[in-house]
Order: sequence, then C-alpha cells, then structure tokens
Amino acid sequence: MSQTFGKLIRQARKQKEYSQRELAKLVGVNYTYLSKLENDHAGYPPSEDVIDLLAINLDLREQKDELRRLAGRITPDDAKVFEDLVKQYKQMPALLRRMRDEPKFAQEVLQKTTQDTEEKQS
Repeated sequence: MSQTFGKLIRQARKQKEYSQRELAKLVGVNYTYLSKLENDHAGYPPSEDVIDLLAINLDLREQKDELRRLAGRITPDDAKVFEDLVKQYKQMPALLRRMRDEPKFAQEVLQKTTQDTEEKQS
C-alpha cells in the first residue's frame, strides 16, 4: 500500500512514543485535527507551519519536501517553477483550471508529456 501523509505521521509519532494529544500540543493543533491528519481525512492540507512543526517534533526534517508533497502542498522550488511559468505563459492559470475541471483532458496532457519525455530519453 502506498505511503500517505497520515501514515507517515502516525508511524513517526508512534516511534517517538507520543500520544496524539501530546504531539498535538507540541504542534499547536487540536488533537482531533491531528487524528484527521493521521487518517487522511482532514479535508484540506495542513499549513506549512504545521508541516514544519510536525517535521521538527517527529525528527522528519530531512523528509520535509516529501511531507509537503504527501500533504498536497508544493515545495518552495515547485512554487518558484510555477511562478516562473505563470510569468512566461499568461494562459497557464486557464490551462490549470481546465485541467482541474476536465480530468480526462488533464490525463491526456500528462500522458502526452510523459510520452514526449520518454522519447527524448531514448
């Protein structure tokens, strides 16, 4: 089964032998919210501050980018790439909205991109 943000956090919390209440207090969130994060049912990604505090308190500093990705956040490097693309291609936000609204279109674009990348590497 694939790794999720919640599974990674729960596993690290248990290794540190923290209860949900203890970790929630260290991070500054309600323990019910932490439970939702661990069960991948929070409904929205945790803030950058929460991710940072979880990484610090669970000794996951070296995995911070992975935590961000698993949580549904983008890394600072990805944010810079996105910002550069939007500046260069003014239609980028419209393309992303279309991809969000039309999953089949998004899948076709991603498949084409993957094929092009594989062909260039061959």
